[in-house]
Amino acid sequence: MSEKPPGPKGPPNLQLQIDDKTAMGMYSNLMFVNHNENEFILDFAYVLPGPPRARIGARIILSPRHMKRVAETMQKNVEKYEKRFGEIKPLETDDDMMMH
Repeated sequence: MSEKPPGPKGPPNLQLQIDDKTAMGMYSNLMFVNHNENEFILDFAYVLPGPPRARIGARIILSPRHMKRVAETMQKNVEKYEKRFGEIKPLETDDDMMMH
C-alpha cells in the first residue's frame, strides 16, 4: 500500500470572513516600514492633496518569517501582473513615496 504525499501546509478548507467596512478596502499611496528583532511594522497611509500631510489608515505587524513570505508572494504577483499586463514603470517620485 502506498502512502499519499503530504499536501500543502496550512489549515485545510480555511474559511475567511470579512466585514463590510474592511471589504471596501483602503487606498494607500505611501508606506512606512519599520522593524526590530521580533517584528516588521507596515504603516499604510494616504497623502492628501495640498499641504504635505498624510493619514495612516492601517498598521500591519508581522513576524520576520511571515514578512519574508509576504515579500516573496508580492514579488511573484508583480511578476504575474507584468507578464499579463506589461511592465510596471515606476515614476521618479515612487522612491519618495516608499519610506524605509
